[in-house]
Amino acid sequence: MSEKNRDGKRTARERLAVEREKQKAAEKRRRTLIVGAAVVCVLGLAAVIGVVAANSGKNKSSSSAGPVVAPSGAQGKDGLAIPVGKDGARSTLTIWEDFRCPACQAFEAAYRPTLHELADAGKLRIEYHLVRLIDGNLGGTGSLRAANAAACAQDAGKFRDYHDTLYANQPKETDDAFASNAKLITLAGKVSGLDTPAYRTCVDGGTHDSWVNRSQKAFQSGGFTGTPTVLLGGKNIYQDQSMTPAKLKQMVEAGDRG
Repeated sequence: MSEKNRDGKRTARERLAVEREKQKAAEKRRRTLIVGAAVVCVLGLAAVIGVVAANSGKNKSSSSAGPVVAPSGAQGKDGLAIPVGKDGARSTLTIWEDFRCPACQAFEAAYRPTLHELADAGKLRIEYHLVRLIDGNLGGTGSLRAANAAACAQDAGKFRDYHDTLYANQPKETDDAFASNAKLITLAGKVSGLDTPAYRTCVDGGTHDSWVNRSQKAFQSGGFTGTPTVLLGGKNIYQDQSMTPAKLKQMVEAGDRG
């Protein structure tokens, strides 16, 4: 083979190598752009959800919700927290949740036994804040109606049992079944002593609708972007990928020992 042919083949191989490197670089840039776009979409969706949820309080049902009536025993700023557990507990878990939220249901299913155990032992106090984020995202009123019904259950001293019943019977996120007061009252029948005339009047009358709307505004003002938001000592433990019920129990028990 002549030196000229060898040089030609070498040059061709070099050109191919250069071209492959260019293609690899272009593919890397493409993947980076896709990931970046996905992040922007997620952040954009969160912003849209926040805007829509903020406007969800302007619909007819919200504008006619009446005065803000906090449920019995509600605590914290503006009476927006429904407490479960003893006031003297050294650890407080703050949960912002939406009864239509599947992630909230998943959290409850995984952590409920541990939360009950710690609260019943006097080691943990839980403050529930009820919001209507999914109503603003997907439309409907199921988040509002369910939160009002849960607040009515708090009036009757049955919040925790009804809270757990709602999650155990949660419809699909896109199914606004909780918008039906009749459905919510039927579920109240699963909680001993809850389905009373007073409870039905509270649910059907939307007694705590304005309170739920105020809680939603507090959620937005707090800069939270999703449910559940679960805070222990001010830290969002739901974002901690290493968190487990066992780890949470260990942290609470360590706090209880001082």
